[in-house]
Amino acid sequence: MSKRLLKTGLAMAIAATSSHGLASGFAINEQSVSAMGTAFAGRSSAADDATTVFGNPAGMARLKREQVSGGLAAIIAKSDIDDAESSIPGSNDGDMVPFVAAPMGYYVKPLDEQWSFGFGLYVPFGLVTDYERNFQGRGYANLSEVRVITLQPTLSYRFNDQWSVGFGPTLNHIEGQLTSTIPNPFLPSSAAGQVKVKGDDFAMGFNAGVLFELNAATRFGLTYHSKVDYKLKGHTKVESDGLLAGSAGKYDASLELQTPESVDFSVTHALDERWTLYAGSTWTRWSRLQEITVDNKGVAGPFAANLTTITEEQGWHDTWAHAVGAAYQLNKQWVLRAGVAVDQSPTNNRHRSPRIPTGDRTIFSVGAGWSPNDDLTLDLAYSYLMEEDAKIDLDEPLKGSYRATYRNSAHGLGAQVTYRY
Repeated sequence: MSKRLLKTGLAMAIAATSSHGLASGFAINEQSVSAMGTAFAGRSSAADDATTVFGNPAGMARLKREQVSGGLAAIIAKSDIDDAESSIPGSNDGDMVPFVAAPMGYYVKPLDEQWSFGFGLYVPFGLVTDYERNFQGRGYANLSEVRVITLQPTLSYRFNDQWSVGFGPTLNHIEGQLTSTIPNPFLPSSAAGQVKVKGDDFAMGFNAGVLFELNAATRFGLTYHSKVDYKLKGHTKVESDGLLAGSAGKYDASLELQTPESVDFSVTHALDERWTLYAGSTWTRWSRLQEITVDNKGVAGPFAANLTTITEEQGWHDTWAHAVGAAYQLNKQWVLRAGVAVDQSPTNNRHRSPRIPTGDRTIFSVGAGWSPNDDLTLDLAYSYLMEEDAKIDLDEPLKGSYRATYRNSAHGLGAQVTYRY
């Protein structure tokens, strides 16, 4: 019994994510509002402002002036839960993702004709799910939260008029928390206990990129975002004054987790002085996430032997995302943008749970940039995400059975300011 109980609670860093970020799995795409307007098509080849520190470090070579970019992207999600069946009584309100926002900030300074220095602060992974207290699937999910914040110092080098490269190490901090309500197997309408989990870690990674400018109108970009190896350390707290009182306590816990590497390739082509076209594809190695293994220390009581190592299957697969977009220079002050993207989900029907009830998605975006002068640009963007229906079919001892169809959508809003010195 206790092994099942802790297994529910300790898969925090992966399970503790929302399905409504505008990228697959628990990744977040919103590191640039100017790129958001074209559905992130051309992210590694556009290099129009300081957000290229993330999009492609080599793109800093195109920026001739010192500049800073900062902004905020917000996600407003909606979930309807239909056809729900469960052995546990309760409700299925849906809309379990609260209003969330992702900040971003960048700085780029050309050092000479060849070298540029940059710095970035952004959120590559995260979001939250928070179900109602009496949720029918509460044996599988209740409150979940995870966030990763990244700092990235960066250098770029221009070899000639066509080739540039860039590289930046990343310092990443991950933290997560989870609460699960464990149903009473003998009286499903009551709770046998709660599991609360918290943990965090710092780890290093890197971003690297290449930019090839075929001519004044066309350029190609390739960006690699490395995997990052975390070992979250924290505690697992089991609370119960009833059936699970023998397992109550606070245990040291550690969880090894890899956030996946990704490769982005894109092309930017200026048709004329007004129209610019963008296209790109991103591959993400989510197949690294086949299982989660948790190590516990200091476990006491009759179930200690069962709690030393706990493994939970995930079975995720690699994904592709594709996007196309366009920008129209209306006049010297205004540029208008639009784009569409398709993005695969890494989850599978066998293991999909209420924590990550995600399906393949399509994203439509529009945006605009306003430059009242040569020094200042304000970018705004809006995205609408719609997902394929995501079906859940789970049945485990103690957690009960839960079957439902999730219909998810989300709105994304972003604002960004760039100032050039």
